[in-house]
Amino acid sequence: MEKKNNTGDHLANERTFLAWMRTSVALMGFGFILVKFSVFLRQLTLLNAERHIYSDKEYSGLAGLILVGTGVVVLFLSYINYRITQRKITDNTPIKNNPLILMITILIMSISIFLIIYFLNSL
Repeated sequence: MEKKNNTGDHLANERTFLAWMRTSVALMGFGFILVKFSVFLRQLTLLNAERHIYSDKEYSGLAGLILVGTGVVVLFLSYINYRITQRKITDNTPIKNNPLILMITILIMSISIFLIIYFLNSL
């Protein structure tokens, strides 16, 4: 039996992993910005005591940390998925539906709903 050249499949798997990596970095970057903005508002409130800019009830720092954590989880799960897919391509076994897509979609949608509710309440 002739062995199939899987180079294109491996490269496609790598491109998919890199796309997930970009998504992860974007989530972490946005989370980092939220955390830094929260710290900035807290410092601004301390410097200007008569104008109350920051409230202890604001959760932008927490939202930022959640986004950074989500980025880390997405990166980890995408690496696991990359390795599993790489093994399946090498072994020439069929690749079924990917549960990672559903998990990440639910995770990002949940965080998005949380952020929408948070930002609507802070208007």
